[in-house]
Amino acid sequence: MDARSALIEAAAALLAQSPGGDVSTRAVCKAAGVQQPVLYRVFGDKDGLLAATVDYVWDQYLGSKRAAERSEDPLQDLRAGWDSHTAFALAHPNAYKLMFSPALRTEPEAAEQAMRLLREVLERLAAQGRLCVAPDVAARMVMSANNGVALALLLRPTLFPEPNLSGMVRDAIHSAILLDSSTYSAGADVRRAAAATLLSSLDELTPEPFTSAESALLGQWLAQILGSGPAG
Repeated sequence: MDARSALIEAAAALLAQSPGGDVSTRAVCKAAGVQQPVLYRVFGDKDGLLAATVDYVWDQYLGSKRAAERSEDPLQDLRAGWDSHTAFALAHPNAYKLMFSPALRTEPEAAEQAMRLLREVLERLAAQGRLCVAPDVAARMVMSANNGVALALLLRPTLFPEPNLSGMVRDAIHSAILLDSSTYSAGADVRRAAAATLLSSLDELTPEPFTSAESALLGQWLAQILGSGPAG
């Protein structure tokens, strides 16, 4: 095992065991069997080591999501993704909190990877005409809510005692971004779902039948429809 891998694995193990969620570079180097100058040569500073460690821990979770077989229903995948996200947070509290800590100056790559995987599921829903907001907006709504619930359960569990709080918030957010075919009116909801569907596949239409300028203009129009909200 090279020095970088040894340091990351040592840091991940110590982070998981830390009562306060912090580790010292001295302890990491001792556990990895390397001298401290090696750590700074490889990662630059402690912040670089911690960012790499967060990516390492998250990659195990994201790897399982990447390898997971798609179901026939993207909504089932969306629900399962939320639940596995919350479960991961509760199983790896220190790494999860560190991911969103303002003290971590280097942004872990795992954050963007998680958003990309979420957008892929939402784009499948949009392609089926089941999304009433743009996939990018839906991804930000879902991720921010999922992160918020997970951090609340980790940081202030006594304030949020409901055993199924995560599931309740999940269902509320999904209700806000999805079109319910059993209850929608034949007006704005349908138009917004159609706009979200077309917007999700706009890149696939270029360069035909539209020019780049026409495609950009159409994207603006569709985004305007989505941002108008349902009719009052």
